[in-house]
Amino acid sequence: MGRRQRVVESAVAAAVLAESWRRARTQTVSTREEKIFRTFNDAADQVHIPAWAVMQSGSLAAVFVVSGELLRRGRYESAAKSCIMGVAVWASVKRLKPLIGRGRPERHLEQVSVRGQAQTGLGYPSGHSAVALTLALIAFQDASP
Repeated sequence: MGRRQRVVESAVAAAVLAESWRRARTQTVSTREEKIFRTFNDAADQVHIPAWAVMQSGSLAAVFVVSGELLRRGRYESAAKSCIMGVAVWASVKRLKPLIGRGRPERHLEQVSVRGQAQTGLGYPSGHSAVALTLALIAFQDASP
């Protein structure tokens, strides 16, 4: 990947973050966002376990699991990138949350089903989504010829 492409991709990512930040600070939930949320939240309780399992792919622990597996496979550069970038993204999200101040869905919507233990703290940006995307992008880059 060339320098120009990285600059363009970084600029697009920054613009997307800025726009989503602007929308999240309004403390309102758009009709589209609520529709997507309701699709999953209104699903049967049996969806909780597989959804929870998928969400763990974006936890801080996943950073070390993925990095360790890459290390075991001899993918030293990707292991280092996964560990460094995964932790950096996780920590960055933790620092951004108070600046944005967007709560979890039950703070903004009525009739929200909370499965498992209710989480505390702020909900946006999603650390799970940010970490999972980071790890997936590094894995994709590692798998590319």
